[in-house]
Amino acid sequence: MMGLFSKSFDPETDLPDLSGNVIIVTGGNSGVGCAAIQYLARRGAKVYMAARNEEKAKAAIEKVRNAGLRPGNGEVVWLPLDYSDPRDAKKAAEAFMEKEQRLDIVVNSAALLLTPFSKTSDGIQEIAVVNPYVFIRTLLPLLKRTAQEPDSDVRIVMLTSEGHRLPPNNCHFRTIEDFNREFKGELLASNKRYNFTKYMGVLHVKELQKRLDAEGAPIIVTAVHPGIVNTDGVQNFANSSGTFKAPLYSFIANAFFTSPEKGAYSTVFAAAAPEIREDPMYKGGYIVPPGKLGSVYPPTEDPELGKELWETTEKILADIGV
Repeated sequence: MMGLFSKSFDPETDLPDLSGNVIIVTGGNSGVGCAAIQYLARRGAKVYMAARNEEKAKAAIEKVRNAGLRPGNGEVVWLPLDYSDPRDAKKAAEAFMEKEQRLDIVVNSAALLLTPFSKTSDGIQEIAVVNPYVFIRTLLPLLKRTAQEPDSDVRIVMLTSEGHRLPPNNCHFRTIEDFNREFKGELLASNKRYNFTKYMGVLHVKELQKRLDAEGAPIIVTAVHPGIVNTDGVQNFANSSGTFKAPLYSFIANAFFTSPEKGAYSTVFAAAAPEIREDPMYKGGYIVPPGKLGSVYPPTEDPELGKELWETTEKILADIGV
């Protein structure tokens, strides 16, 4: 039961040598993603910072280098990735596969926080878009090939949150409208939409792991709760919360939320710590700070609901030609 009694994890001392590994971190130009890139690159990996904005990405890469990439460390490269359209997510994955012959780890930390309800041109609400699904799906052939290489350790890490424990009643994923729950007129509607997407994320992790296991692909998929982190997204939300609320939100975030550097511990643990490969309990598992196996909200382990989410997602994508 190593996973349940994992010692406190420190990425500065407990990560293996990652030389020769190729890694993608989405949403990596700020917050937890950027901090994770720092830790992984310091251990020798070539890390692609997948982000939409070139200027912000290159500034973040320079920040990572200045914070401690030394000769002999890995490198950080910008990968253009726009999750606002599934077609663009697919193109980004295809562009990556033209550059690289292997892919050892994918960390998906890109996400919207608390946003007003709006739909994309494909009729799916923005916060529940299936574009991370498209990105990973497109990369799976390369991930599977890499997993067959000697001494490989291929992993997929999906960031989520404790909010996955607060889904709406009667969750189903039978039609596109099931993805578009607005919670109109309800208290804290934006929070409920956010929690709903995190519930979907954990379901997806469980279903993807089940399908990979059925194929015999030795790939480990985990969901990660990084803690309550004081990210740029949190600060931007605080600053947009109105004249009277903004200072309060900022004070709470600065005083009580953990830093992105500490928030990245669980993410990096899931991505590269040896314990993950050694203990089969981590497969499809839920990692919580500072790097240990936690328990999920039980309905996310419903195999029928996971299958329903997967199949409806595939149908939605087929309908829009992706």
